[in-house]
Amino acid sequence: MADILPPDMLERSRTPPGLLSNAEKDRLIERGFLGLYRWYTARSQETRNWNPDRSFDWRQMNQNLPPDVITVLQGFFAVEQYAPDFTSHLVHLVRRSHGRSHFQLRWGSEEEKHADTWENAVLFSGQRSPQWIAEYKERLKSQTWELPFPDAIHNLVYTVFQERATQLNYLNMMKIAQGKSDKPHLRGVDDPVLARVSQIIAVDEAAHYNFFLEGVRMYLYYYPEATLNAIKNVIAQFSMPAANLVPDWEAFFETVYRAGVYGPREFQRDVMQVAFRNLGIESRKALEDGIRKTREVPDFEGGNFKTTAIWDTFDYGMVEGDVRRLHVKIQDYEKEIGFDLYDPTEFVENPEVPRKDSAAADD
Repeated sequence: MADILPPDMLERSRTPPGLLSNAEKDRLIERGFLGLYRWYTARSQETRNWNPDRSFDWRQMNQNLPPDVITVLQGFFAVEQYAPDFTSHLVHLVRRSHGRSHFQLRWGSEEEKHADTWENAVLFSGQRSPQWIAEYKERLKSQTWELPFPDAIHNLVYTVFQERATQLNYLNMMKIAQGKSDKPHLRGVDDPVLARVSQIIAVDEAAHYNFFLEGVRMYLYYYPEATLNAIKNVIAQFSMPAANLVPDWEAFFETVYRAGVYGPREFQRDVMQVAFRNLGIESRKALEDGIRKTREVPDFEGGNFKTTAIWDTFDYGMVEGDVRRLHVKIQDYEKEIGFDLYDPTEFVENPEVPRKDSAAADD
């Protein structure tokens, strides 16, 4: 699998008759990403085309927010300051893929809006001066964010969990701003502007999560073993981006935990389990058990075939259904534009997947 760089159409591999070659799998995944990127961009422009300055009534922001809320806003602002690093490194990693590299540019433009919006929130809170903000930005930008993993598949998986975690952070901030927190020190907070900011950015993060989720599903369908290994590796060492760069990260993390915004419990229940459910994985234990069993079986080298051990690790039928539905969505979009007349995207089954009907026939 092209795990370091996106698909290389010239790749050739020894493949048993009747199965898809790695080059063909890579081509199918690349076409899926291209179609998904086109669909995503059109939808983004139609439904989420807001502006950090003009879309909110900043003059009406509450200037008496509790210190913990200000600390959280400052942390959100700090993390989003690394949007140029996030974007440039990811674009370089997947630059050979039209769909993925161009989506990362689109993603970066949306993350840039988040950075500007959280900066506005800190400024209009009235509790940080423009000079303080400028100096803090300079301090943040003196360091560079680096990719958490060296290869494309691990970083793709990482973004699924990271985007879901970020969305959760912003949704919980929205509840606080709406006065719905169950924490005594945050009861009575009332800031409609901050609530709307949090909600709108959370919607963006949900869209990002769904894009990356669709990508992981395609990899999981065509490259199940490598993708499941990547998922296992990512969750074993997951941390939020820029955790090692933001100078006051420990205070920020302690505050978001105390405020009920985000912590280990939220990651387990509202991030990892949600992503697992969307990927057809029963649990972390089932994932690890399945991978351990799969390592005991041979690969395709020398004409040997894998056993069905890997397929017991996740609900491949559900994943296949999701990948099929993605392709229907892409095909519908292509028909609207006319792409279907010249170069349609097609779904191709993975023959490696065991079919229940054939298994029953063997019995």
